Amino acid sequence: MTTAPELRGPRVLLTPVEPDHHSRLRAIHLHPDVVKWWQNPDADWPSAREPGAIRYSVFHGKQLIGFIQWYAEDDPDFRHAGLDLFLDPDFHGRGFGRETIRVLCAHLIDALKFHRLIIDPEVDNTTAIACYRSVGFKDVGVMREYSRDRTGVWKNGLLMDLLAREFIR
Repeated sequence: MTTAPELRGPRVLLTPVEPDHHSRLRAIHLHPDVVKWWQNPDADWPSAREPGAIRYSVFHGKQLIGFIQWYAEDDPDFRHAGLDLFLDPDFHGRGFGRETIRVLCAHLIDALKFHRLIIDPEVDNTTAIACYRSVGFKDVGVMREYSRDRTGVWKNGLLMDLLAREFIR
């Protein structure tokens, strides 16, 4: 796969994760308001590569404020892209998440020609779900006991998808 391009929105820049981003990304990931939904990072995260994942650092000006990644299912009969993200809690509630998602979705739809995108937050993550809905993601269904939290409790996930024609720009 070729190097991922930088992606720009009105206030955010998505740039491929670089080694000098690792400590800041790890600090954001370990924030209690992020790790609640994302689990504890592996000891080598984010330096370890995730096969098939295209990973971006999210910047607002010169400040690294978050992380977003996507992966592809390339079987032509099931082709789609999935995404995940987190932002520094200091930037929650200010539209940065919505803008970050829109920038990546526009790239996946316009440049890479995906007709369908998916995301799968925990059912209880109502703030994230509202953000995804505002971009056009629709609820597909609840995936029961989908992921285990750091205490060993199984949590339900909400599968959401976005068809290119439903994308709210």
